[in-house]
This record gives sequence, C-alpha cells and structure tokens, in this order.
Amino acid sequence: MVPAAAPLTAAALAELVGGRLDGDGSLVLNAVGPLDRAHGAALSFLASAKYADAFAATAAGAVLVPEGFRRPAPGGPPVLIEVKDPQRAMAVAVGALFPPAPRVGRIDPTARLGQGVRLGRDVVIGPFVSLMDGVVLGDRVTVGAGCVLEAGVQVGDDSELDARVVCYRGTVLGARVRVKAGAVLGGTGFGFVSDRRGHHPIPHVGGCRIGDDVQIGANSCVDRGSIDDTTIGAGTKLDNLVHIGHNAHLGERCLVMGGVVVAGTARIGNDVILAGHSAIGGHFTVGDRARIGAKAGVISEVPPGADFSGFPARPHREFLRAQAALYRLAPIIDKLEAVAKERP
Repeated sequence: MVPAAAPLTAAALAELVGGRLDGDGSLVLNAVGPLDRAHGAALSFLASAKYADAFAATAAGAVLVPEGFRRPAPGGPPVLIEVKDPQRAMAVAVGALFPPAPRVGRIDPTARLGQGVRLGRDVVIGPFVSLMDGVVLGDRVTVGAGCVLEAGVQVGDDSELDARVVCYRGTVLGARVRVKAGAVLGGTGFGFVSDRRGHHPIPHVGGCRIGDDVQIGANSCVDRGSIDDTTIGAGTKLDNLVHIGHNAHLGERCLVMGGVVVAGTARIGNDVILAGHSAIGGHFTVGDRARIGAKAGVISEVPPGADFSGFPARPHREFLRAQAALYRLAPIIDKLEAVAKERP
C-alpha cells in the first residue's frame, strides 16, 4: 500500500473521475493499493469480475467499480465510486493523489555544454551530462545523469530523458517525449554490403525522428536511417528492450511490447499492437489497427485490422486451427505405432 502525497475526500475524487458516489463522501483517501492489501482509508479498484472474492474481502476504504455494479451483501468496502472504466479512473486518481513535485530548473556543475547550445525555460540537466555543439532543448526538458546528446540534437518541450540516454546526431524528439534509462536513439543501423572480401558498412546519413507524446523504454534502440529517416509517430509507446531498425516507419498510437524487433525499412501503420517478442521482417508492411501476437514472426504483408500470430505469422484463426490439427496428430501416431507393433 502506497501513502498518497495529496489526500482527497471520496466526494472530491468521485467528481474528479466523473463517477457516482455510494457511501460516505467525507472519507479522506490517503493511500492506494490492490484489493487484497489495501486497508483503512486507501483507494483500490475492481478491474473485472474474477476479482469478486478479493473485493468481498477487501479492507480498502473506497473502491472504483464499473457502472451497474451491485454491492454484495454482506461484504465489500464502505465507499464505492461507479465509473465507466475503473482502470482508467484509477490512473486519473493516482495522478491527483500523487502530484509531481514543483519543478525547479537547474544545471548540474558537472554538465558539459558545447558551443551554440540553446536551452528553454526551467530545464533540468543532471550530473555528467554532455550536450554537444548546437543542441536545442525546449522548455521544461529534463536530461538525466550521464546522458549524451550529439551535435544538433533537438528535444521538444516537456520531454524527459532518464539516465544514460544517448542521442546521436540527426535525432529530433517532439514534445512530451519520455525516454527511459539506457535507450540509444539515432545510432548507425545494421547495414552492410557483402562480397568475397567481407562485409562493408553502408553509410547512414539519415535521421531519427520521434513524434510528440512518444515513450521509449529502457535499453531500447531506434537506429538512424541510411538514406531516409527512421520515424516513430505521435503517441506511440515502446516497452523496454525494443529494437527499431534503420529506415523503419512506425505510425501513430502504436503499442510495442517488450523485446519486439522491427527490421529495417518495415512500415507499421497507425494503432498497431505488436505483442512481446514478436518480430517484423524487413521491407514488410503491417496495416493500420493490425495486431501481432506474442513471439510471432511476420515475413509477409499484414492487412489493416488483421490479427496475426505464429511463425511464420498467419491469420490468428488459421494458426489456431493448424495448432489444433497438429496436436490431434500425436494420438493418431500412437495408434499407428501400436498397430505396427501388433503385426507379425
């Protein structure tokens, strides 16, 4: 259970999330926690019916529940707040109960700033940061300890780079971008021309352009383009350990889970979901709103709105049918082997 930094009454919270209050509105909520560990004046939420037993036994002071939820008798918390989406409402509530600390701009004395660096208002630059010549930071940008921004890198307003982020030349970040620790943006892509003498690197002179409201997870890599830019559209979120190859283009509002690899020059549409450890082959297109299952390997075009899974990736229903047929083969083989043994 986590104590809140700015407690709120149940009535104020219900108004904030647009919910219907059932219970004592004067209850001051001063913590948050899951149903099975929240107690006292803590807020929790009921995500689905499978947590009904935990809800009945919870000691939380208030719980966000879906609209139309019927209070069990007996059991349950003293205060309910009915909302359309409890999980979304909980996110809003946590934001209100845990407001960010007041921002104070500062530049650590160990930071190194090159010639022509331009800084917006209220920037925060941590210890041992290196900003090369011509770097531009917008207003209220935070650059964490040990970050390196090469010459000419641009970072938009209200963006945040955690510790040890590296942005190579040609990298441009939009507004409200969050880059977690250890990510590398704009590095040279994996491109070679091969002959009998070996593998010769292809020069990479393109850029790496990150749209507004993008999040890039820890230790993820987004390569620069070779003769084009690698781009990530506005609102797209990358989990940890994601690799985006050179010249790849990701659309807007995509969700890219941990361990995903998008090979060079792949095209990912808008609102696409790439589940964990899936891989998109080079030069293939994944259409808008498509969903790629975990560990799938895409080596063909994926139409808009399609669900693909398996390796090689194919329409999800087709993959499930193939898997079911494969599992039915085992007992058939057992019977055939038994018959073979019975023959003289």
